[in-house]
Amino acid sequence: MNAVECLKGRRSVRKFTQQPVPHDLLEKIVETASYAPSWKHTQITRYVAVEGALKDRIAEEATDAYPNNGNIIKGAPMLIAVTMITGRSGFERDGSFSTDRGDRWQMFDTGIAAQTFSLAAHEAGLGSVILGIFDREKATALLELPEDRELVALIPLGYPAEEPVAPRRKPVEDLLTYK
Repeated sequence: MNAVECLKGRRSVRKFTQQPVPHDLLEKIVETASYAPSWKHTQITRYVAVEGALKDRIAEEATDAYPNNGNIIKGAPMLIAVTMITGRSGFERDGSFSTDRGDRWQMFDTGIAAQTFSLAAHEAGLGSVILGIFDREKATALLELPEDRELVALIPLGYPAEEPVAPRRKPVEDLLTYK
């Protein structure tokens, strides 16, 4: 599969088989995702693979705002917690901000990494969906994340049990302006 096929073929998968995700395959996906660009090559994104009882607890206890996300998480054999090391991306060594964006650049870097992870997973035959609606404080506590980490997204991961159709895309003339 070439890059265009991967980009156009990846879908948000919300239904999975129960076939476990091999840990060696996950490690290859993370190694590929490590090539995502980041601010001054800070590489702040970290992944936590969650399986079994803890995955189900997160699904049950941290998805009240949008319960269907809990169903998606429970239905996946693995959950990836996408975290970032705070205070590095968008900052100078003295702790000051490098741009007027303040600390928001770290979310940009982590978003690029999450998409790169999802594309690498798709290329490896796995499905994923990037979730943003969940109780971040509760999930962070359940994951026992260190203080310098912030939970950004949850990605249910597994072998797809569905092939979602591509939603209609906006035409280029709506997306691109020349000046």
